[in-house]
Amino acid sequence: MDGFKVYRLGIVNYQNALNLQLSFLEKRMKGEIEDVLLLLQHPPTFTMGSSGKTKHLLLNIEEIKKRGINFETTSRGGDVTYHGPGQLVGYPIVDLNKFDRDINQFLRNIEEMIICALSDFHIKAQKIKGLTGVWVNQEKIASIGVGIKKWVTYHGFALNVNTDLSYFDMIIPCGIPGAKMTSIKKLRGNMEDIDIMEVQSSVINAFSSVFNRILTSDIASKDISLSS
Repeated sequence: MDGFKVYRLGIVNYQNALNLQLSFLEKRMKGEIEDVLLLLQHPPTFTMGSSGKTKHLLLNIEEIKKRGINFETTSRGGDVTYHGPGQLVGYPIVDLNKFDRDINQFLRNIEEMIICALSDFHIKAQKIKGLTGVWVNQEKIASIGVGIKKWVTYHGFALNVNTDLSYFDMIIPCGIPGAKMTSIKKLRGNMEDIDIMEVQSSVINAFSSVFNRILTSDIASKDISLSS
């Protein structure tokens, strides 16, 4: 059974996190490191994937920036989504040569991983056929958009834990008209925030189980220059 390494990085600017992903990506393509899972949060940021449409932004980019929200176009799949504090973002750097180069199955595994992690919080989540992501009672709790280079993945998923869901009112999430977003905090009816470290641990355990990987190192670090 192969191993994987986790980095818990705190709140990281989107571009800095992307640069870190690309560094790990190059090393993984060369076989210099094992699979990696980066877990972090971003400052308020809207990102638009390769199939995104600006009409799915309900404010113009100037107005978005005036409100202190970053805007980034990205190389991941998917449309427009929001990242911000209280949302757990995961970037798996995974060699799909170990998984028959099956991108569709990788996406389904990410969904299954999140569903398993949510079960620890007594939340019954599900997949919806034809829609990538994870849903609870027809509301979306996790978005997924990945990139692939030489059969190694980057980008990943965003799971709403304590997310301020009002930011999603400024976009059409994932380009799905009428889509409503939810979070663990909302579903649990908590007044206080959910411990995001506990959610991280559940995600790590679910990643290990679904992808049949052994956790070899769990590193808590805010040093985003860390690349090995």
